[in-house]
Amino acid sequence: MSGKRLGIGFIGTGNISSAYLRAITGHEAMAGFPVLDIKGLADMRPEAAQARAAEFGLPSMSIDAMLADPEVQLIVNLTIPRAHVEVGLKCLAAGKHVYSEKPLGITYGEGRTLLDAANKAGLRIGSAPDTFLGGAHQQARSVVDSGALGQLIGGTAFFQCPGHESWHPDPAFYYDIGGGPVLDMGPYYITDLVNLLGPVARVSAMSSRLRAERMVTSEPKKGQVMPVNVDTHVTGSLGFANGAIVQVGLSFDVAAHKHVPLELYGTEASLIVPDPNFFGGDVELRKRGRDQTWTPIPVTEPFADGNYRSLGVADMAHGILNNRPHRANGDLALHVLEVMEAFATAARDGRTIDIKTPVERPEPLATSLHNGTLS
Repeated sequence: MSGKRLGIGFIGTGNISSAYLRAITGHEAMAGFPVLDIKGLADMRPEAAQARAAEFGLPSMSIDAMLADPEVQLIVNLTIPRAHVEVGLKCLAAGKHVYSEKPLGITYGEGRTLLDAANKAGLRIGSAPDTFLGGAHQQARSVVDSGALGQLIGGTAFFQCPGHESWHPDPAFYYDIGGGPVLDMGPYYITDLVNLLGPVARVSAMSSRLRAERMVTSEPKKGQVMPVNVDTHVTGSLGFANGAIVQVGLSFDVAAHKHVPLELYGTEASLIVPDPNFFGGDVELRKRGRDQTWTPIPVTEPFADGNYRSLGVADMAHGILNNRPHRANGDLALHVLEVMEAFATAARDGRTIDIKTPVERPEPLATSLHNGTLS
């Protein structure tokens, strides 16, 4: 079945769509993902779909036409977070598999509804982020699985920035319901941690919202004032089912810091994991002992040398065509969504929240690679 292709369509052609399309079509010296046969691009703003389609030499179509097209078997949903579940349900009703940008939904209840509808229809749900499939993160996973760290003790996870209003052309949704640092950046960190450590068992947190409004400093909306409807500085701890405890800091309020994105600690060694918003980066290991130093771990796994957004879509397509599980799947995304919602609940109620959604660590990508090629 390696030569078979799956017909896909895109709903939503905003900023992130160009990264998906470049990866699929093989721009920027990437090999591309020939399993994905792009049938068309759609957007609630037809002119946006037409412009993006012209940029990549692809057809554009209306959303209704895409939903009715029998050649479109999987739809990549790149709408804004608040629309993810609504659009996803329409796709499922039309008999399409769905791969959603992160987060899966803005509440756990929404995400549960989407997965239940997919299961009832016999269809699949996939969801970003797929960066945990990148070579650097798969390399870190192999270090963890080798037992080199010894007993897993914990770690740290930090994303802290001043906010997105200085660079994003339309940043208001980052500060509205469905935005904020947890739902925006949390999926990258929590998904990678589940890939590395397994399921989360409990969450504790505190959070703040120190500004009621923020001003856009990027074009074309420079000078506009945005209301802040979500907490923008969140700290907490994740207790994993294996006993590890990871401290987390996610913020749109921090001017600068020197934390690395991810560190893991074991009884025998510590591991630096690169930024989970990217597919590549440096992996470093330091064994216990005063005379030890941080040692680079060579990244030999593929998909570490570019922005491979859509790797998860390609893995999902191969899974559909070959009747095997896909890795960036709905169960994983729902587990991560429950964890993210637990940050808000724990901060509000001042208590530790137990996580109920079961999830299995995705299989290492190597089990679906043949001569370095995904299949």
